[in-house]
Amino acid sequence: MNTNLITAALSLAGTGVPVLPLSRGKRPVGNCPSCTGTACGGRPNMLSAGACVCPAPCHGWAAATTDPDVITSTAWAGAWRVAAGVAYHPGGADLTVVDLDNPDVVAWARTTLPPTRTVATTRGEHWLYRGTMPSANAVRPGVDIKSTMSYARWLGPGTGTLVPLPEAVRELAARQSAAARPAPQAVPVPVGGGECRHRTPAFLERGIAMAEQRITEASSGVHATVYATFLAVLATHGRCGCLTETHIARLFAAAQAKGERPRHCTDAWTNARTRLGV
Repeated sequence: MNTNLITAALSLAGTGVPVLPLSRGKRPVGNCPSCTGTACGGRPNMLSAGACVCPAPCHGWAAATTDPDVITSTAWAGAWRVAAGVAYHPGGADLTVVDLDNPDVVAWARTTLPPTRTVATTRGEHWLYRGTMPSANAVRPGVDIKSTMSYARWLGPGTGTLVPLPEAVRELAARQSAAARPAPQAVPVPVGGGECRHRTPAFLERGIAMAEQRITEASSGVHATVYATFLAVLATHGRCGCLTETHIARLFAAAQAKGERPRHCTDAWTNARTRLGV
C-alpha cells in the first residue's frame, strides 16, 4: 500500500479538499471489491459516478471525501494498493480548474485570463480559481474546465495567489457548442406508468424524510451525499409517478441548506435519473 499517497490524501482532506485514489491511466480506482479494476464496467466521468450498481458511489467524483475514516478504511485499502496518484473534486473544494493541455493554450491563457494560482502538469498547466461552475470539456482546443461533478489530479499546491472565478472562464463554457456540451435540462418529475409499490402515502413520506435527514446530517462529502441520496430516492420512488414537485423541492432545500447551489442540485438530480433510466 502506498502510504505516501494516503498521507497526501489525508493532508488534502484536512484542508477541506475531497479526495479519491487515481490509477495510472488517470481514472478513479474502484473503492469496493465489486468495482476494483472497474470490474463493474463503469467509467466515471464528469457526468456520473459510474455505471455500477453499488449502494453508494464508490468511485469517480461522487466518491471523493474529506472523511479520514473513509480514506483509511478497509474498503479503500484495495484502491490505494493499486493507485498511482491522488485526485480531488474541485467543486467540492469551491474551486474551478482550467486545464490547459499544451504550451500554446498556456500562452493564450496568459493573455486572456486573470492571473491566478497555477500548477504545472506534464503537458501544460492547471489554473485554479476560487468558485464553482458546471464542468465542460473542450471549451476550446486543448482547454477543459473541471469544477462540479468532475475530478482533477493533485499535482501540488502550485504557485501564485488564488483569485475569484472570472466571467471570462464562465463565458468559455457558455460559448461551447451544443455538440460539445449537452443542453441544459429542466428537472422533470418522473412520469408515472410503473406499478406503485408504496400502498400508503406514509411510505413515500418516510422515504423523503429519511433522505432529508441523510443530507442534513452529512458532515463531509456533501456533493457525494446529495447525489447518492437522490439516486436512492429515484431508485425507490422514481418509476411509478408518486414523486411530486413538492417532494423534489424538499430534497433540493435540504441540499441547499448544506451549501449546495441550485445548479448543483439540478445536475445531481438529472444525472441520477439518467443513470437509472427514469
